[in-house]
Amino acid sequence: MTKAIKPEASFLDPAKDSQSVKVNGCLLTFNHLSKVYWPEDRITKRDMFNYYDQVAEYMVPYLKDRPMSLNRFPNGIYGPSFYQKNVKDKVPGCMATMPHTNDKGEEKEYLVATNKASLLWMASLGCIEINPWFSRVQSAGNPDFCVIDLDPDKQHFDQVVSAAQEIKKVLDAIGVTAYPKTSGSTGMHIYIPLGAKYTYDQSQMFAKIIVSLVHKQIPEYTSMERMVRKRGGKMYLDFLQNRPDATIAGVYSLRPKPGATVSMPLSWDEVKPGLTMRDFTIHNAIQRLKETGDLFRGVLGKGIDLEKTTEKAQSIFQ
Repeated sequence: MTKAIKPEASFLDPAKDSQSVKVNGCLLTFNHLSKVYWPEDRITKRDMFNYYDQVAEYMVPYLKDRPMSLNRFPNGIYGPSFYQKNVKDKVPGCMATMPHTNDKGEEKEYLVATNKASLLWMASLGCIEINPWFSRVQSAGNPDFCVIDLDPDKQHFDQVVSAAQEIKKVLDAIGVTAYPKTSGSTGMHIYIPLGAKYTYDQSQMFAKIIVSLVHKQIPEYTSMERMVRKRGGKMYLDFLQNRPDATIAGVYSLRPKPGATVSMPLSWDEVKPGLTMRDFTIHNAIQRLKETGDLFRGVLGKGIDLEKTTEKAQSIFQ
């Protein structure tokens, strides 16, 4: 665990509780900077803005050109929250948007992240966590990665770690490199690069193959049941996140949880018993990144050959 450090210099004037600042040529307004968002930790909106300003160089590559779902907490982590997907007529002129009709026929205009200004504008709306699509506007039907979401119920986090290790064993056996991160909440996310070469259906099918193999290895504490009441308190191996319009908290995102935890990429050597969600918070994330660099960069790489990989999985695990 990286030791806690004092925050770096603020890009905001510490003497003003509300102010406007130009970011990437876009004039953004930041209000009520002293409002406390994490009461137990006395962490304020100003602290949140400073974090996203500092982490932007690492985070923006995973947001750029992606439609965003805005998960807004205007009064902090214990206040009412709501999702906003349609930003039609609500965005500054310097922001990009994308019209989209979902599978229910609903027409929405999504914010498309392009730079640090996009990130900070979302934060200014009370978006504590940042939720990008798995695909970019240039290839909206083709995700850049496949995600397996380990969603525990009452399991100790060490069991989440054990499940992640089982996933790595299966993926190692079929020659697939994957990238783990803490969710920042209770679980872990495993990313597999696809390179925008396949559809969401193909991605979901592949994730289902992997989690089915893992579930056979550890059925005593994992489940593939979508309905919570049918899981019997077991950890959900979620492959269904791989669908259009779905989002999870992105890499380096803060979470609206006590401690101001961060969804942090890990090396596989770190995925071991004793790992905890509170190892990575608003207080130490930037220093860790300076030490480790971006451990997630391979996620946006070339991607696997899905057909060959699926055939290999079927031949090895028959």
